[in-house]
Amino acid sequence: MTNPVIFETHGRIGVLRMNNPPVNALSPAAVAGLIEGFAAFEADASLQALLLHCEGRTFVAGGDISSFDLADFSTAPFNNFLARLEQSARPVVAALHGTVLGGGLELAMACHYRLALPGTRVGLPEVKLGLIPGSLGTQRLPRLAGVALALDLIQSGRMLDAARALEAGIVDVVCEGDALKLGLAYAESLLAAPARRSSERPVSQAGIAPDFFATALAAAHKKPAYPALAAAVRCVQAAAELPFAQGEQVEAREFELLRPSATSRALRHLFFAERQVSKIPGLAKDVVLRKIASVGVVGAGTMGGGIAMNFANVGIPVVIVEATDEALQRGLGLVRKNYEASAAKGKLSAQQLAQRLSLLTGSLDYAALANCDMVIEAVFENMDLKRQICANLGQICKAGAIIATNTSTLDVDELAAATGRAADVVGMHFFSPANVMRLLEVVRGAQTAPEVLATVMKIAGVIGKVAVVSGVCYGFIGNRMAEVYMREAEFLLLEGAQPRQIDRAVEALGMAMGPCRMLDMAGIDVGAKTVIERDKAGGLPPDPNYRVLVRKLFELGRFGQKTLAGYYRYEGRTPLPDPLVTKICVALAAQYGIERRSDITDQEIVERLLYPLINEGALILSEGIAYRGADIDMVWVAGYGFPDHRGGPLFMADEIGLTKIVERMAAYASQRGHAFGYWTASELLKTLAEQGKRLSDYAAA
Repeated sequence: MTNPVIFETHGRIGVLRMNNPPVNALSPAAVAGLIEGFAAFEADASLQALLLHCEGRTFVAGGDISSFDLADFSTAPFNNFLARLEQSARPVVAALHGTVLGGGLELAMACHYRLALPGTRVGLPEVKLGLIPGSLGTQRLPRLAGVALALDLIQSGRMLDAARALEAGIVDVVCEGDALKLGLAYAESLLAAPARRSSERPVSQAGIAPDFFATALAAAHKKPAYPALAAAVRCVQAAAELPFAQGEQVEAREFELLRPSATSRALRHLFFAERQVSKIPGLAKDVVLRKIASVGVVGAGTMGGGIAMNFANVGIPVVIVEATDEALQRGLGLVRKNYEASAAKGKLSAQQLAQRLSLLTGSLDYAALANCDMVIEAVFENMDLKRQICANLGQICKAGAIIATNTSTLDVDELAAATGRAADVVGMHFFSPANVMRLLEVVRGAQTAPEVLATVMKIAGVIGKVAVVSGVCYGFIGNRMAEVYMREAEFLLLEGAQPRQIDRAVEALGMAMGPCRMLDMAGIDVGAKTVIERDKAGGLPPDPNYRVLVRKLFELGRFGQKTLAGYYRYEGRTPLPDPLVTKICVALAAQYGIERRSDITDQEIVERLLYPLINEGALILSEGIAYRGADIDMVWVAGYGFPDHRGGPLFMADEIGLTKIVERMAAYASQRGHAFGYWTASELLKTLAEQGKRLSDYAAA
């Protein structure tokens, strides 16, 4: 492997040039190269200044995150280099471009002067990994940008553009052109300039209240699952109140406490998981993608309109087809309302609003889809209807067009067969609201062509989705696991638990919403129809008790928030306990011979909801429906509100211990019986537990 850092001279200027694709990360080799190159500069007395420059699309965009798990990991080599760099008697200049993040910004701040191209963005995103900057970012940034902005950037992980970074004092000059040429010219202009050292600057506390740090710390303590927030406050306060050397010690101590923390390990797992999901085993890298310059959507409901917005947002024209003009106008009106709401909040300009609306065309004629490169059916979850629409699309769509179904549970292979061109068909399961939710389950049918799969994965990135590939089965990855979660929630309700107790038990873990509130929001009618459709297809277990509550609520017209009655009754959007639900549960329990109990604990609720869900994830992996355990974690974090600080359900299972989960599954099996396989631990789960391996690390052979 070639050295990622080269030292060279340009007249009186020494240049450290980094070339460590794709983002010039601070790998151990890169750090060693910087140290070696700087030593060469120090040894050459003829050189009057030093320039740091990076090849490729960006300056250093961060550190080597994979090294954080190493037992011998240390920030000392890089931090000592930064100290030597800053103490240079000769001017040191950084030429910035691209995304200057984390260790990259810390490197830049140790330089005496910083030039940036106009498109440059800077930030310290370590908080997104459950960390704080570990190379003096918490100490140098307050000295450049002031306490308030520094703490905001460190706690949020957000980026500043070049103009804002210039205004804040993080960079010294912004100019257009070639970064190397501009950097050399800037360095030449500074040969007689003093070596400005960030560590020696006073910290500005202008405009902050006397209780600024106390208030910030109190706010951070309200989110105990994210300890980096409080650590950031303590470090920035140290920068403001202590000498630099003592602040450095505070940062080092806080960083080392956070690095092995459960939150940081979980967030680092998700960081790598999000980058793995796009890698499809067996899919050639040189597959030729199909062109997607126009998209059709069948159905102008909430889902169809949201799907259409994804493409209009990135400049792709969309044709929306509906069965009636009333439904079409209602759908287009909802899209317009959503865009106008964004414009009212300042998120869209009037020009952007008009441009996006101009990309949307409505029609009552399927023939309007004939020239679309991709058509997505997004009608409600009914196999007969979807099968008929897919048959129509197979006849109408042009050769080479991709036909996608937004089904959340139905058999994609059956729908693909209905088109008569199964190789062109793929599942694209968006999550509601489709224009907001990050997750897209891409369902690979038995005959889906490789280029179709690759094209959809590519376009998913274009529209800002985290795309996870699933095989064909009921509910794919997410909804298949959600079904066992909802199953146990209903059994607990029939046995005597209350909706609020169930929701609070899992929300205490960090779930965005418990199962009862979740289904009330999504629509009990939607959930019930899914169960009914599966029953028609013969997919339910032969259990007379199975999901009887959701079907009864549906029968009674209790559809959730939209009818102000579901598992809860509602005043506006506020869920309130409803004694009528208890009466319904008591009656159903009596009808089906279920014993009511008063001793259901929160621990039992958590175990009964999450352990079968985890076990279902193991079954999905063993069947090859998902490629990796990490893929399943991404589905649940990006699409179902699973807490990111727990890393997803499979990562959480590994943290609990697979052996314990297998033991608890067996305990519930002995209490509740083995009927219908509800509590039968999967062979994969048992094998990994026996071998001491991790479920979230599992990858299908």
